Amino acid sequence: MGGFFGAVSRKNCKYDVFFGTDYHSHLGTKRGGLAFFDEEKGFQRQIHNIENTPFRTKFEGDLVKMNGTAGLGCISDTDPQPLLVRSHLGIFAISIVGLISNSDKIVEDTFSGPGHYFMSQSNGKVNSAELVAALINRCDNLVDGIKYAQEVIEGSCTILLLTNDGIIAARDKLGRLPIVLGKSDDGHCVSMESFACQKLGYQTCYNLGPGEIVKITADSYEQLATPGDKMKICAFLWSYYGYPNSNYEGRNVEVMRCHNGEIMARNEEANGTMPDVDYIAGVPDSGLPHAIGYANYSHKFFARPFVKYTPTWARSFMPSNQEMRNVVAEMKQIPVPELIEGQKLMLIDDSIVRGTQLRETVDFLYKNGAKEVHMRSACPPIMYSCKYLNFSSSNSQMELLTRKTIQRLEGEIGQQHASEYADAKTERGQCLLKAICEEMGFDSLGYQTLDGLLEAIGLDRSKVCTYCWTGEE
Repeated sequence: MGGFFGAVSRKNCKYDVFFGTDYHSHLGTKRGGLAFFDEEKGFQRQIHNIENTPFRTKFEGDLVKMNGTAGLGCISDTDPQPLLVRSHLGIFAISIVGLISNSDKIVEDTFSGPGHYFMSQSNGKVNSAELVAALINRCDNLVDGIKYAQEVIEGSCTILLLTNDGIIAARDKLGRLPIVLGKSDDGHCVSMESFACQKLGYQTCYNLGPGEIVKITADSYEQLATPGDKMKICAFLWSYYGYPNSNYEGRNVEVMRCHNGEIMARNEEANGTMPDVDYIAGVPDSGLPHAIGYANYSHKFFARPFVKYTPTWARSFMPSNQEMRNVVAEMKQIPVPELIEGQKLMLIDDSIVRGTQLRETVDFLYKNGAKEVHMRSACPPIMYSCKYLNFSSSNSQMELLTRKTIQRLEGEIGQQHASEYADAKTERGQCLLKAICEEMGFDSLGYQTLDGLLEAIGLDRSKVCTYCWTGEE
């Protein structure tokens, strides 16, 4: 996915931007970037590949040479950012987070005539931030340009612009991702993760609404476009992506995850499907609070039968090569034999997408002497690849574990009954659970219900995007 942080101050704010951006490292692993504006130095920018090196390590040397009373930084899972743009609207740095699903069509329809060109990346695609900048520059001012870009774009696009007199922040038109503003004695900041503001000494002062555009300076923030009425914030911010300390729409991530686990246990107890196990365990790291909630409600012991080795392998999807990722996924799991051998375990993960690493985890537990391994997913079965952000995105929907299993069970006919397969109360739903258990080696499998997940989040269901589970926009 990705994330960003920006600040405007009466003093040099480079360290705030540096650490604020670093606090978004859990949201992406490919590119990192910083941009600053200083009255004497003007605009400065640096971008690095961070696929195998933490953001902080890559940029510590650059920071010595950079200064600014305004700046932004980004972590990107897609294109190199931020970009510096010079146009009739002036010079600005731009960073975006989202997914532009119709980028090829935009280029063909809008920029195919004489005089238009884009720098092509190695995969032949256009840099998304460059495309958004080009759309913005078709208008007479930045605000109209941002509105135009967000209307043309299919998918989602949250935007941060650094100009010579402040920062303009624009939340995507349906609010799939959050933007929060913070205030300190010296200025203001803008962030996707609320805890980054608080940790750096800013007090949260405003949350942008869907499609809202705001300009921040050291002295104030000003609304440039009012928010829309409709919101579809991504549910996976609470289930998986978000950092435990952050709040979105007033709902804390850690609290939601623990409550979600409690609801799962409550429902299993009511349905008579709760297995007799010795320990409840979470798949590190985002599965842990879901497991804590389940254990607390069920009065079963919570334990960590294996620990993720994070000093050198902090993220489960590093590096970019899939074969190496699989090796790393196995190498980073360090067992606690005393909590595995002869024990009946329940594992709770934040979600089950492709299932590749999960199968290796189960094999790993059995190799270390586990008697039983029961699996629970803290969200419903994922039936659709995300087309608004990068979560669960893939070259083919058939890469999803659910879709592959349905294809094996019923072929193309089964694909027309995804909603039935997603419901454990139906015959097809029970067949799906049984087939995945047999393939993955689980003694039992259960998914959180959509109603249970939405109950844990606590927002009106019309305000939460559930496309990955329902296919409904």
